[in-house]
Amino acid sequence: MANLTKLEFVALDISGNNYLSWVLDAEIHLDVMGLGDTIKENNEASNQENAKPMIFIRHHLDEALNIEYLTIKDPLVLWKNLKERLTT
Repeated sequence: MANLTKLEFVALDISGNNYLSWVLDAEIHLDVMGLGDTIKENNEASNQENAKPMIFIRHHLDEALNIEYLTIKDPLVLWKNLKERLTT
């Protein structure tokens, strides 16, 4: 079933072609939402505090990327994994 919720910006494509614009948009939106620290090293976010950025990031991923990283529950881990996959 298609996700009918409006996206704030274009979802990250599985090819990574839009990674740079996606990562910049995601960082800005997370900062505006007060969640920017959850994707930074040494943050002390609780599981509950990590839930909102995880929902937001997953909402802006290609469906195949969502499936691939389905078991990750920490936004920093997901952030690093996406960076490693799409920039190397």
